Amino acid sequence: MTPPEPASAPVSTLRRPVLAWALWDWGSAAFNAVVTTFVFSTYLASSLFVDPAVVATANGNDDDPALVRALADNASLVGVALMIAGIVVALVAPVLGQRSDGTGRRKLWLGINTGLIVLSMAAMVFVEGTPEFLVLGATLIAVGNVFFEFASVNYYAMLTQVSTRENIGRVSGFGWGMGYVGGIVLLLLLLVLFIQSFGAPDAGGLLAVRKEGGLNIRLAVLASAVWFGVFAVPVLLRVPEIPPQQRRVRVGFFRSYVVLWGTLRSLWRDSRQVLLFLVASAVFRDGLAGVFTFGAIIAAQVFGFSSTEVLYFAVAANVVAGISTFFSGRLDDRFGPKRVIVVSLIGLIVLGSVILFIGTSVPAFWVAGLGLGLFVGPVQSASRSFLARVAPEGREGEIFGLYATTGRAVSFLAPGLFALFVGLTGDTRLGIVGIVLILAVGLVLMVPVKARPAVIR
Repeated sequence: MTPPEPASAPVSTLRRPVLAWALWDWGSAAFNAVVTTFVFSTYLASSLFVDPAVVATANGNDDDPALVRALADNASLVGVALMIAGIVVALVAPVLGQRSDGTGRRKLWLGINTGLIVLSMAAMVFVEGTPEFLVLGATLIAVGNVFFEFASVNYYAMLTQVSTRENIGRVSGFGWGMGYVGGIVLLLLLLVLFIQSFGAPDAGGLLAVRKEGGLNIRLAVLASAVWFGVFAVPVLLRVPEIPPQQRRVRVGFFRSYVVLWGTLRSLWRDSRQVLLFLVASAVFRDGLAGVFTFGAIIAAQVFGFSSTEVLYFAVAANVVAGISTFFSGRLDDRFGPKRVIVVSLIGLIVLGSVILFIGTSVPAFWVAGLGLGLFVGPVQSASRSFLARVAPEGREGEIFGLYATTGRAVSFLAPGLFALFVGLTGDTRLGIVGIVLILAVGLVLMVPVKARPAVIR
């Protein structure tokens, strides 16, 4: 897909920055798809991290109550770690979007935070497949999530530096699409090189990496860290920084909270519809994060997917999500982003609920899971488009920074409710009840929202 460009802008001044910006999305699939969704999270949810005595007692019976409970406890621990990460983000991130405008150093902080993400991913190579390393693995996922959200604050704010008000929706959609395509390519490479067994049950991929202690998975994550690092470089080199005359007065860190509070008061006074959208999107995007984070865990523990089968499912889900995201842009332009968001949320709630009642039918899970992928991309793309249409001219960076930060200010909800339902019932499947509840609350908050331009005084 060719990066979009307005007729008035020379190709050399827009196409390359857009592509460079979107390549960060392409590279970020290394964290989103590999770490939090389909590979490392399911690795932590495997029986490798269960007490060997419990595994021996189960004797290959996946329905053994003690084994099921131990696996559920491990999944709950991952949920708790992500909940703690969400609280950290909520306490710190709300000022980062505002400060990214004030300092004029978005690329610097994007580079620093991306580097910390890459380092946390690289450290996952030390998480051996034994119970003693479970806490380390969950901690590294949580740390990576914190810095990923900090990086996203600056990345989202840079959207206005590579687009115009006329094409900001298409540029944003192009970035989302690049993310899905990048996820497909990377997952296929990992599958072929590290994970798929080619006649050797004890070795993974064409590189014949030993599976003992999860070595093949750990090296796959290390390769993903390199992938992210490489594709994060173009945005730091090709995208222009904010011109000095556009930079706002810089204030201290704690003073930033005062400035942020002033912006929120102004939105409450003059643009409550925008504020309501920010709240609604924060809630339902946290539900989307829950779908990505815990969907693979449910596939592995409830439906018995192997690591290889999870990756096959991941590739198929990314294909569906990518196609639907590109197509939803036309629906967005014709019917408006709010309708796309509302219809997609209804689809997610219905299909998420279906998973509760399909037993252990793998074909039914494939249908429901790919259906979820059909609606996830359009919600994300239309949310950016909605905000781009109502953001006041000259304040887009601040509004998108607020959009990014509020999105993570409640990022503890889905992991917390997932962990709560799994912990109370001992059944990993019922964790999806918490995710569906979050999506339903987001839908209820979104219904009364009207697309009125924001006014910030």
